[in-house]
Amino acid sequence: MASPQTKNGYTRIANEILEKIAKTDLNGTQLRIVLVIWRYTYGFSRKEYEISLAFLAEAIDTLRGHVDRELTNLINRRIINVVGIGKRRGRILSFNKNYEEWSDRPVNQKEEPAPPPKRVKPKKETKGRYPEDGSYYRMALYFHKLVSEVAKDAGVEHLIAKANLQSWSDDFRKLVELDKVDKQLAKDVMDWVTQDPFWRTNVLSAKKLREKFTDLAIKMKSQNIPKQAPAQPQRDIRDKEIEFQRWMQEGNDPDAFNWRN
Repeated sequence: MASPQTKNGYTRIANEILEKIAKTDLNGTQLRIVLVIWRYTYGFSRKEYEISLAFLAEAIDTLRGHVDRELTNLINRRIINVVGIGKRRGRILSFNKNYEEWSDRPVNQKEEPAPPPKRVKPKKETKGRYPEDGSYYRMALYFHKLVSEVAKDAGVEHLIAKANLQSWSDDFRKLVELDKVDKQLAKDVMDWVTQDPFWRTNVLSAKKLREKFTDLAIKMKSQNIPKQAPAQPQRDIRDKEIEFQRWMQEGNDPDAFNWRN
């Protein structure tokens, strides 16, 4: 942040000059030339200074030929005086503070054309920008939290340290809108995959989740199907008859025999 301070230097100019220059018909380049001359004369407590065209052109950030034309106009109007030629072969310039000697704009001086407006490139809208309260961003954030715990436990936190939640949101949008996956099913798979001993460290991004989603959903559902108890073999009725005969041979009460088991 810029923070100019007068302790670092300032240019002392009479208010009367400022008021007069504000009413003087100068174009933009001419006014900037005057400001630079003030800076390097009054700004250093001197009345004159050797200032070349190249220096002025750099100081006001324009072409040398443009500076030459507008400085000549200022000299012709006696707003700027040429005192002599300096050691570096540049003109020694001074500001004529006697504004009563200034002349109006010369008749043959053309108005400086306004520079064409700078063409500002329109800002590109961020592709795939998802609001933080949107469903796809929330899905991305939810999965990122689950994956972060897995990565932390596995000691591979660096793999998701630079995760782009906008990119993850876009993957979830594609999963729902293009792949036609129900959001509840997506959540169930997210919960399952981060608990599965094998897949939890192999699916650490939304992109990977989408790529493997079909396989993951099938695997999850197959594990959730309750296993049926193995069917008990049917016992042959003749086995019971044989057991009954042995029961009787042992002298047991026939009415106490268990025909069920």
